[in-house]
Amino acid sequence: MKTNIAVLWILTVFFVVVSTAYTAWNIIAHPGLPLVNQIEWVGTIALLLSGILSALIAFYLMLQIRRQGGELPEDSLVADIDDGDPEVGEFSPWSWWPLVLAGAAGVFLIGLAIGTWLSWIGGAILVVALVGWTYEYYRGYFAR
Repeated sequence: MKTNIAVLWILTVFFVVVSTAYTAWNIIAHPGLPLVNQIEWVGTIALLLSGILSALIAFYLMLQIRRQGGELPEDSLVADIDDGDPEVGEFSPWSWWPLVLAGAAGVFLIGLAIGTWLSWIGGAILVVALVGWTYEYYRGYFAR
């Protein structure tokens, strides 16, 4: 996380410098206009807000690393891959419900694009697939 913080502070400085240079370049390039019209506001504000956003994220990460008081596995040179691997829950390699759910979501979204009647069919299949995937451990060979 310390590397991320350093990169984000570097990005903050980069965006602020580029925003300043961009604004100065626009002022120099349009000398005959009033100052308000010399500045290209969209690019200037976008670059400045990008710098503010990266500073915000870097500051938040600094607060988080201070609050945790420890070192993350990503920052340790002697950490193993398994040190940063959290428990992600249970996975059902034999389940067909995710495939049905993805197909139903596809039909639902295609129905939004070409006809709402197809969305109703896709939505019904979506609900059935979601209930089936949720309750697959309560029926059949793998019931608990």
